Amino acid sequence: YFIWNLKKDPELFQNVAEGLRRLYRTKLFPLEDTYRFHDFHSPALEDADFDNKPMVLLVGQYSTGKTTFIRHLMEQDFPGMRIGPEPTTDCFIAVMHGEQEGVIPGNALVVDPKKPFRKLNAFGNAFLNRFMCAQLPNPVLESISIIDTPGILSGEKQRISRGYDFAAVLEWFAERVDRIILLFDAHKLDISDEFSEVIRALKNHEDKMRVVLNKADQISTQQLMRVYGALMWSLGKIINTPEVVRVYIGSFWAQPLLVPDNRKLFEAEEMDLFLDIQSLPRNASLRKLNDLIKRARLAKVQAYIISSLKKEMPSMFGKEAKKKELIANLGEIYTRIEKEHQISPGDFPNLAKMQELLNGQDFTKFAALKPKLLEAVEDMLANDIARLMAMVRQEEASVPSQSVKGGAFEGTMSGPFGHGYGEGASEGIDELEWVVGRDKPTYDEIFYTLSPINGKVSGAAAKKEMLKSKLPNTVLGKIWKLADVDKDGLLDDEEFALANHLIKVKLEGHELPPSLPEHLVPPSKRMSP
Repeated sequence: YFIWNLKKDPELFQNVAEGLRRLYRTKLFPLEDTYRFHDFHSPALEDADFDNKPMVLLVGQYSTGKTTFIRHLMEQDFPGMRIGPEPTTDCFIAVMHGEQEGVIPGNALVVDPKKPFRKLNAFGNAFLNRFMCAQLPNPVLESISIIDTPGILSGEKQRISRGYDFAAVLEWFAERVDRIILLFDAHKLDISDEFSEVIRALKNHEDKMRVVLNKADQISTQQLMRVYGALMWSLGKIINTPEVVRVYIGSFWAQPLLVPDNRKLFEAEEMDLFLDIQSLPRNASLRKLNDLIKRARLAKVQAYIISSLKKEMPSMFGKEAKKKELIANLGEIYTRIEKEHQISPGDFPNLAKMQELLNGQDFTKFAALKPKLLEAVEDMLANDIARLMAMVRQEEASVPSQSVKGGAFEGTMSGPFGHGYGEGASEGIDELEWVVGRDKPTYDEIFYTLSPINGKVSGAAAKKEMLKSKLPNTVLGKIWKLADVDKDGLLDDEEFALANHLIKVKLEGHELPPSLPEHLVPPSKRMSP
């Protein structure tokens, strides 16, 4: 009884990262190992994969501003950085935090157990000579790491001369990063063959993908609209998702804008992108959990495919002929597994790629179906993951909100150049005069037509006037709450002017503040210091 009880007790974990690591080692890895998951899909996960900081992968054609974008985020040059109009970055550079500034070459990187790159040695020397880590002390890198990639080329010739499988390397990174940023240049939108191939290789990671349309300040508004439309059209043909990919438009470097007409748009877009990147440390555990679930589902399908092939193999003669026949009929095997085990078609690996990989395998060495291994993974998905999910929420609540700090992220935070400063409800924030006073004479004229009693108008009379703004009742209700400063259900001339000022703020497209800011409080209602 005691032993049985120990076995049935739920696993106890210190934290989410340790929980994921133990689940992977004890429950998922045995299934992957038995059914050759690592030969077909992706190498085994290392301890460093569970502990590392969130990573951002930058992908784009040459000269779209990838390296400049990293420099813009960190506001600092990094070792090994080269920028120019020609294809300059011909390496994968992992930009990471380190006390000393310096470069670690690829061959040394893949033997460092503390770094999550050990499995990259499978891509061979041609790749490792083109891979390095730039380390430097920078506040932005304390919470995220950034991967700069070689510019994608447009000709067939250059592609062949890479010497390693570029799309496969990017796919390896895509599985392990938290955010993939595709950069496009507003001037040259053509998506080359290699770029299309790369985007297709990132197929299962659309949720991590964001698109940046860079150098948008170099064209006029009318051209920008057309370029944006063309970009969405091109992407729609390559990324087959029902959702629209989020595109951020702007000029991501610290130079003056060439065409300043769209300054407001660029500021808002940059702010949104920065907030998206800043949320990565907070959502890192959730992303790792999500990736482990994706991996487990694929590993289950892999087990069913390999064991089905094993079952069909003859014990004595005609093995080679049977193998060819099975590979040709793999589509039917997929359909059978789908029906038999209620697996959705989206969970299956790409058919053509799977057939190609199976050609080089010896089917007789495949393992038969072992229900115990599959039960362990089912149990992990049904029970352990749910408990880890609860732990993720607890960890998020207990850790003070983690977000990326330093570099370009500081410039948008506070002071007069913070986003929205001195606009909308913040207008007049640093003026001595009450900002509503400017338009008060106009509002007073309306106020006195509403026949005030004892210097105040009733809610019904004010409502009639406020409804002329055509704003919905929910918004007008909030404005009333903010404007009725003394909460007596009536509005005096100052409060009425304030209500009209807030209506103007809303009509100009700004948000209403949750509570009335100090500078908007009518002078007669202010506490004397």
